[in-house]
Amino acid sequence: MTASNLRAALAAIFLGTAAMAMVVPASAATVSARVGAALKEAQALATAGNYRGAMAKVNEADGAPGKTADDTQIINAMRNFIAVKSGDTSTPAGAKAKFANDYNAGKFRDVIASADTLRKQGALGAQEMQIIAQAYYRAGDYPGCVRYIRSTFSTPNDAMLEMLGRCAYETGDEATQRQSLETLVARSGRPEQWKSLLRLAERSRGLSDHNSLDINRLRMMTSNISTKDDYLLLAQLALQLGNAAEAQSVTEKGIAAKVLNDERSTRLLNLAKTQAAANTANLAKNIAAARAQPQGDALVKVGEDLVSQGKAKEGLPLIQEGVKKPMKDAANGQIRLGHAQMAAGMKADALKTFNAVKAPEKDAMVAHLWSLAARR
Repeated sequence: MTASNLRAALAAIFLGTAAMAMVVPASAATVSARVGAALKEAQALATAGNYRGAMAKVNEADGAPGKTADDTQIINAMRNFIAVKSGDTSTPAGAKAKFANDYNAGKFRDVIASADTLRKQGALGAQEMQIIAQAYYRAGDYPGCVRYIRSTFSTPNDAMLEMLGRCAYETGDEATQRQSLETLVARSGRPEQWKSLLRLAERSRGLSDHNSLDINRLRMMTSNISTKDDYLLLAQLALQLGNAAEAQSVTEKGIAAKVLNDERSTRLLNLAKTQAAANTANLAKNIAAARAQPQGDALVKVGEDLVSQGKAKEGLPLIQEGVKKPMKDAANGQIRLGHAQMAAGMKADALKTFNAVKAPEKDAMVAHLWSLAARR
């Protein structure tokens, strides 16, 4: 829950008391004289801190014969006003006012403890529950925060998912953190949400170079590549794994963005251009050699290079041909197939392919990231 949203929620709680700063107008024509006089006295007594006397005057006004609908409305508003002023938690208005005051005063344990009182008063709504979750976080009770959000919200909104992720991070609960980020990415897919999710993915143990390449491809796709190191890492991984044209394209984008401007970047670009040209010149020979192999990994590799060049319709059939053969790395073959289907606009097929990758765990995680991107 952002600070601005939290302030708005607290303001709404205060406004919901209806009479926080109520003043009985002296010339209120629709309020009977007897009721108006008693309520003016009640207001003065409450302002002076004599809440018992103020409530007695309200009861006097409430007992006046022939009350109008306006009389009743203002009598009820004055009751709320007194409850708010006195901190009387036996009324919804008083309970909500104390709740908001406690939060503003940094009494986060009291805020958390207010849940039962608010529930008894029928005043525990979505805003109050979100503020209680925030209070757990502000109190440093991160495990409590995770438990509260999980047990309270069947379908947490974005604010609560972000809070759940922060609390899970503080407890070292990467599974919950990843789950909350994945849900946020699936809902809206904002770059900053992808950034957090991919950063978490990068910390996974046992990632292969291909896993790292895919994660960084997704960073590029989701507008999370910006620094010199970002561009160089993606370009070097692509070049290392045989996707020279992709490495050339990434390096050129880094140069255009004015973050790659040193000799190392120039050497990388020249090497990528040379290898890309060789791959293009030897494409037919490479395909024939790959087809001659008993396993399909080489065909998948040639197809991946074509897909990374934007030639998905040429690369997809080669990958499909490759995965029909025995594979040294079957999971990678399926991820490459899904990526090619996605690039060719075959969204439903891509999702089916990505979702079929169940193991190894690191490959299943990368395939799931691709499936989230395919839904965009």
